Amino acid sequence: MAEVIIIGGGAAGMAAAVFAAEAGHKVQVFEKNEKLGRKLFITGKGRCNFTNACETEEFFQYIVSNPKFLYSAFYGFTNQAAIEFFERLGVRTKTERGNRVFPSSDHSSDIIRSLEMRMKKLGVRIHLKTRVEKILVKEQKAYGVRLSGNTEVYGDYLILAAGGCSYPVTGSDGDGYRIAEELQIPVKPLSPALVPLVVKEDYIPMLQGLSLRNVSLKILDHKKVLYEEFGELLFTHFGVSGPLVLKASSYIGKKLEQGALKAFIDLKPALSFEQLDQRLVRDFEAGRNKQFKNVIHGLLPSKLVPVMLALGGIPSEKKVNVITKEERQEFVALIKAFPMTLLKTRGFEEAIITQGGIDIRGINPSTMESKKIRHLHVIGEVLDLDALTGGFNLQIAWSTAYAAVQGIQEEL
Repeated sequence: MAEVIIIGGGAAGMAAAVFAAEAGHKVQVFEKNEKLGRKLFITGKGRCNFTNACETEEFFQYIVSNPKFLYSAFYGFTNQAAIEFFERLGVRTKTERGNRVFPSSDHSSDIIRSLEMRMKKLGVRIHLKTRVEKILVKEQKAYGVRLSGNTEVYGDYLILAAGGCSYPVTGSDGDGYRIAEELQIPVKPLSPALVPLVVKEDYIPMLQGLSLRNVSLKILDHKKVLYEEFGELLFTHFGVSGPLVLKASSYIGKKLEQGALKAFIDLKPALSFEQLDQRLVRDFEAGRNKQFKNVIHGLLPSKLVPVMLALGGIPSEKKVNVITKEERQEFVALIKAFPMTLLKTRGFEEAIITQGGIDIRGINPSTMESKKIRHLHVIGEVLDLDALTGGFNLQIAWSTAYAAVQGIQEEL
């Protein structure tokens, strides 16, 4: 039996506490917030999409940063193991579209409560409103923590689960990176991911609140395609958001730091250019004596029409029977490639996840132990690991927590 100290009472920290206590260790958790799992409480819009039930091999396709590092941890504690774990803790679960797994109640509090109750039943000592200032190290081996107020607490093993920088209102203020850097553990540059994007064009705020389904988004760096995907997109007062954009941000966020990128929305991806042109020809023939603005209302959402008219170059009052083939086809091209200039991502306060973090090259992928400091294990979002939405980021928390505890077990 060992004394295990866990820094952070979020998803990864709570899971690690349960795994360690179930293995028979004495466990203490130090959480600076007034309650456990604050960020977990708001995940999945408060419903807590805690894993994804996709095929095991498919899982790694959704990991954006360093998927290979996760092989050992994930196969040690798979998505199916996570579902069974929470079912064992009394949480009834359900699987929805996209293999996303939720508690049947749609309440994230059920996930938090199940972990908290299990921790208490196992005798885990939980210290709330308690900030860890420093990890104590002697001869490259961690042996305890110093708390604010200079109190020192000693243990045989430490698990750093301090989270990232995303949603800082939940307490994710980058503390884990500060602690790591003080120990000279390398930290990769941090950036917000799964985050809305800021757009340059002044016609975008006019579309605020408009949600487009079944559109295609393409993002270019000069002629190179950085991202192209089909899905749902939302216009905001500053730019664009929605599932399609959040996913894009994880792939292009770092590139945006170097400069603006061109983006194009295909408003009718199900139709080829020729098919869409023929559709317009038919619409023009059916409304030969109508004004252009009145004919295209059946083709586009009403909020989008004024912007498309302004960009399209065809006077809105012009009768469709005098619109030239060139004018019509230019408008078709606009529908197939609605232009935007992406300037930057929004900040960490709107980001679902942090990209970057503690460099995984300094971490043993089987045990999550630091290669530099023995008996220090690092798990969860504080690591340079991130994934797309759909339950994958929380699965990283569960899998790395399990790997850390198994690493402790193997050493004893």
